Amino acid sequence: MSSTIQITIDAKDPRTLSAFWREVLGYVHPAPPGVELPDGKDPLEAWDEFLERSGVPEEQRNSASALEDPDGSGPRIFFQRVPEGKIAKNRVHLDVRTAPGLRGEERMDALESECARLVALGARRIARHEPEEPLSIGFIVLADPEGNEFCLD
Repeated sequence: MSSTIQITIDAKDPRTLSAFWREVLGYVHPAPPGVELPDGKDPLEAWDEFLERSGVPEEQRNSASALEDPDGSGPRIFFQRVPEGKIAKNRVHLDVRTAPGLRGEERMDALESECARLVALGARRIARHEPEEPLSIGFIVLADPEGNEFCLD
């Protein structure tokens, strides 16, 4: 039997960071437990209502956030608030696969296009690594709004 995984990311602001990654990955915020979301209802608004009804103090309401793959094939991503900021390079990072099957200039053009979209969402560009066949087909390194590095691959 295989195991499933959840990726957990420490954050200063879980809600804002999860909203960024929602746009990067095309994931969705799940509904609160036992809540059926009507079409068009904002899941984050539903969470605000759920936490208020549940008596969660306002200062604790942004202590966590989660994302799920709408197709159910990718891992769940959980964002948890921690008191300390990021101070060193990630030991684990995400590779966002945006140019599968592409090579050479066509691949790098596709990566640059996605990089521009993510920078507009709040990412910071760090470096572009040119293809070095046969070991690398090229990638771009970015950081999310809290400084966590990830690669466009």
